[in-house]
Amino acid sequence: MEPIGLIGAGVMGIAAAQRLLECGKRILVYDRSYTACERAGRLGADLATYAGDVAGDCRLILMFLPGPDEVSECVAGPQGILPHCNPGTVIVDMSTVDPRTTIAMAKLAKSREVGYLDAPVLGRPVSVGRWALPVGGAREDLNRCMEVLSHLATTIIHVGESGTGNKIKLLNQMMFGAINAMTAEMMAVSDKLGIPPSFLFDVITSSQAGTVSNLFRELGSKIRDGDYDEPIFSVNLLCKDVRLALQMAEEAGAPPLLTRVVQFVNEVARSQGLGDKDTSIMWKVFATIWGQPQGQCSGPATLELLNEGGRK
Repeated sequence: MEPIGLIGAGVMGIAAAQRLLECGKRILVYDRSYTACERAGRLGADLATYAGDVAGDCRLILMFLPGPDEVSECVAGPQGILPHCNPGTVIVDMSTVDPRTTIAMAKLAKSREVGYLDAPVLGRPVSVGRWALPVGGAREDLNRCMEVLSHLATTIIHVGESGTGNKIKLLNQMMFGAINAMTAEMMAVSDKLGIPPSFLFDVITSSQAGTVSNLFRELGSKIRDGDYDEPIFSVNLLCKDVRLALQMAEEAGAPPLLTRVVQFVNEVARSQGLGDKDTSIMWKVFATIWGQPQGQCSGPATLELLNEGGRK
């Protein structure tokens, strides 16, 4: 069985690797991190020593990388994919990068008779297998890898030329950033009002309010549990995504307003050394700005306690 190449075994990449292995696929993984490679190996993946090894052995290569610089190096660098891959290979970039980077990489790939698709993930690691993929690039290249991608996503939409998938993902990240910042600010205000954020979360999620989104549930549960050290999505990545979205909008002549404020909050969090933490930790940024330590208020810790008291 010819292996599927997978470069980047971080949070999203390792979820994809595990899913493909469970579906009976053979995968060849490369990541700069020894720990990430070791984790993939324990799942049953074959391991490569550099990206060029993956390119030489695989006709389909999936990339899950942190940003534009890493994608450019992985695709076009001396030990990257293009110098070592065979004509007819298809590269599927599932990272979140800017459209300009994708267009440049797609042109280079085409000059070597290699297909190139941008297929950024709309979904969380836990929902692998049910992801949505807006795919930019040639439809014939998408058709060639549809069977593999269908193991990762239930919705795969060809959205147009190279870079269009990235545009849709960055627009989504603008909205993600706004929800994240508003959740953080609300939790910080709640704490200052003397209502523990954990209690606020339990009350709101017990309702049928239209504000109870999946993202709010995820962020709120992490705040309630103080679970910031194993990020589903890090502050650093959010900063990168929103920065790319701002650049894209400005280049289109549509300078955003709210997104600038969101990015200010993101950058403050990163400046406070929180870059490697989950984005839910950003509620602590507001407490720092106000000069009041978070988590100092008194009150019922959970909705269950209140309900328990009402039954007595």
